[in-house]
Amino acid sequence: MAALEPPRWWVPLRLRELWKARELLYFLAWRDVKVRYAQASLGAAWAILQPVLMMAILSIFLGRLAKVPSAGLPYPLFVFSGIVPWTVFANAVGAATDSLVLSANMVSKVYFPRLVLPLGALISWLPDLGIATALLVTISAVYGHGPHLAIVLLPVFAFALMLTAASVGVWLSALNVTYRDVRHAVPFVLQTWLFASPVVYPSSIVPDRFQVLYGLNPMAGVIEGFRWSLLGGHLRTGMLLASTAVTTVVLCSGLYYFRRTEQFFADRI
Repeated sequence: MAALEPPRWWVPLRLRELWKARELLYFLAWRDVKVRYAQASLGAAWAILQPVLMMAILSIFLGRLAKVPSAGLPYPLFVFSGIVPWTVFANAVGAATDSLVLSANMVSKVYFPRLVLPLGALISWLPDLGIATALLVTISAVYGHGPHLAIVLLPVFAFALMLTAASVGVWLSALNVTYRDVRHAVPFVLQTWLFASPVVYPSSIVPDRFQVLYGLNPMAGVIEGFRWSLLGGHLRTGMLLASTAVTTVVLCSGLYYFRRTEQFFADRI
């Protein structure tokens, strides 16, 4: 009988196995989309309604009353360009966090790459991102800020947005299996994170010497890049590189932690 050994930290990621399960990943993502809007009278319009209502409230209290700067853009347009990526990020992270626990029956009875559950929950928010982005382009045209050449990089920043959500969601989904406090802490953390990101204020208010430090918030670079690709302005490359580096580290470490602990999911869930 082979001796029992503790699990190693550096376990193989087995990404090829994940690729073989791509049809299951697609099915889970599509299932989440259908469940989210099942029997909803407004259907996919909720993808527009949520950021629009946030834009209206923030524009009144922060734009008109508090006179928060908006980098030379109309404040409703400025804040909406930050709300769109942030809303998708927050919803995707929340869905990924609960994905393993909500699929406990699958995890405990059938073998499949467990990573498809949080990734499927993340991917299911892509339609909402597309719908809200289309509305953002329309609003920017109404304000006289039509698309420019940088819009060709919008898919790059949309991909960066999903990678950032994946880097956080993979960590939290694995932690949530063992520590159920995680699901209660996530809403509070996301609310705090919102105001630590350049959603309702421009990153230009941060002194230049702190820009790279500010970029350690991975969503800072994503939101700034997303906004720049649609509305133009100045892109702070130092902050963007710092955000990219943090996302890479968090994603890689999250994948390894997930793979190392997934053997215990069925017992703990």
